[in-house]
Amino acid sequence: MEYNTDRDELIIPEYGRHVQKMVAHATSLEDKEEKTKCVQSIIQFMGQMNPHLRDVKEFTHKLWDHLFIMSDFKLDTESPYPLPEIEKLQAKPNKMEYPKTKVKFPFYGSTLEGMIELARKLEIGREREIMTGMIANHMKKSYLLFNKNSVNNETIKLHLGQLCNNELKLADDFEFIKSDSVAKNTTTTTPNYKKKFKKRR
Repeated sequence: MEYNTDRDELIIPEYGRHVQKMVAHATSLEDKEEKTKCVQSIIQFMGQMNPHLRDVKEFTHKLWDHLFIMSDFKLDTESPYPLPEIEKLQAKPNKMEYPKTKVKFPFYGSTLEGMIELARKLEIGREREIMTGMIANHMKKSYLLFNKNSVNNETIKLHLGQLCNNELKLADDFEFIKSDSVAKNTTTTTPNYKKKFKKRR
């Protein structure tokens, strides 16, 4: 019995060992016409693994790139697309930088500050008050989702004032959403499978 540990390493495991053996066979062929036919058959077989993408131009280009990669760039045949560049394949991706901005209250999310900045740009009036109220209720929802307990509305007002430097004011007739209404929307009910099972019996 031949174990996988004794076999050659798969270059692109998604295609499996049979495709890699087919590519190795095509690479070893010396007759140009025979090699071309073999390569075309391999491309068609690779495309059958994703038939809904088989006729998409970008996908076909990808198949040809994978073909040359699996041959370790030793396959000498004509391609309808430029050969993939080894340097680009071996290049390491650029280091991803983490956001440098600090969020004062993480449980409200990073988008809240953008919402506050948008409200600040509005002229003082009813539209700005409505926007401020939406922000306050959004803060209460986020707080309850994070804390899972009730929260004092004065706490939300205090945090809002700290985040906007007291530039945004809630309308005199503004009312916060109720904590229990948020809880009802976030809890999911589990179906009574026992009851259904008894009915079927």
